[in-house]
Amino acid sequence: MEVENTLSKKIDTAGQNASYDAYCRNLLVNKQILARILKTCVKEFHDCPIKDIEEKYIKGTPKVHEVAIHRDETAEFIDGMGKEDVGMKEKPITYDIFFRVLSPKDDEMIQMIINVESQKDFYPGYPLIKRGIYYCSRMISSQYGTEMPDSCYEKLKKVYSIWICSNPPKYRKNTITAYSMNEQNLVGNVTEKEENYDMLTVLTVCLGGFGDENYEGILRMLDVLLSDRILPEEKKKILKNEFDIAMTKTMEREAMEMCNLSQGIVDRTIITDILNLMDSLGLSEEECMNALKVPEEHRELYHMMLQDRMEVSHV
Repeated sequence: MEVENTLSKKIDTAGQNASYDAYCRNLLVNKQILARILKTCVKEFHDCPIKDIEEKYIKGTPKVHEVAIHRDETAEFIDGMGKEDVGMKEKPITYDIFFRVLSPKDDEMIQMIINVESQKDFYPGYPLIKRGIYYCSRMISSQYGTEMPDSCYEKLKKVYSIWICSNPPKYRKNTITAYSMNEQNLVGNVTEKEENYDMLTVLTVCLGGFGDENYEGILRMLDVLLSDRILPEEKKKILKNEFDIAMTKTMEREAMEMCNLSQGIVDRTIITDILNLMDSLGLSEEECMNALKVPEEHRELYHMMLQDRMEVSHV
């Protein structure tokens, strides 16, 4: 028996609010979506079947907007986890989606660390590309003592920071642009192994909507997925028919994943109740959810909604 899968339910949950940060992240984190982003944006995957990227090369379960370890206090590195990267003298940063992939190269598996960010404004008071470079630098430096013990620089993993912009300036609409390190001979002619300097890449994926010759592939896929104009049922139809994105699974497979799903519609009154309890009684987020008997399968999405609400209130 065929039933709705995770992505289909998340599209219904988001409704026409898919462009809002919490819903946007919750849609983008799906492996079917990430696999298609990687195939287009990450050169190591250009020739890989999408199914292989989804099932073999994305390592672990990508998480969304979570606070994890303090990298100055422990050498542990948590696989496949969205994380807050904190240094003793550096401002904390929280990655929208943070996960690892295994990249096929000459029959050798090479790990990469991927960060995917959703951004509405391409120029939020600073050049977005510089922020991407900063994120890449933090992902590299945070490998010290974890991926790279002592001075074993050969163990550094390549990093990507992919920025999906839903409201870019007109000249950026329907474009995908990569910024990376390259070798340039100024005097003489030498060749270094690309793997020794090709260590970071920032990509901007700028959506633009219908009416442009570039409006195809993942640009159309993401525009449909994150649209606040297209109804959920129409979204699912387009994603299934045009991009071969599954919207159903067998009952058996769905049952195996139930513990990881964020089900149902987010009840906005629950968010308000949690905030009120935190403010009036000084309870932690977890204590509030326990007191309100919030089901485990709803807590991840409520956590994201709470963070977005608090971010807005501090602006």
